[in-house]
Amino acid sequence: MYRLIREAKSKRIVKESEFIVMLFRVESEEEVKEHIKAIRKEHPKARHVCHAVIIHGDTLVERSNDDGEPAGTAGLPILEVLRKRKMENILAVVVRYFGGILLGSGGLIRA
Repeated sequence: MYRLIREAKSKRIVKESEFIVMLFRVESEEEVKEHIKAIRKEHPKARHVCHAVIIHGDTLVERSNDDGEPAGTAGLPILEVLRKRKMENILAVVVRYFGGILLGSGGLIRA
């Protein structure tokens, strides 16, 4: 299993929507809640703040959240990437600023 060494952030524009990806090392679900709260405060005009988390502690925690995107098109694909990369104790967040063009389910998953 692999762990994040330092926080990371990247931006990408897809069909006029801006996607901001942030990665955090986390040890508890409380840390996850704190990060999500801070991100929502930092990006109050964002349309969606989707995320996935894997925490290996006393128990395994794996969960995702689509935050209003169509079910299974945001959080779950993020979680699948984390699983395939064999990551642990990581929170991946994708902030979306809607650019006016609907991407469709496939477009959201690819983005």
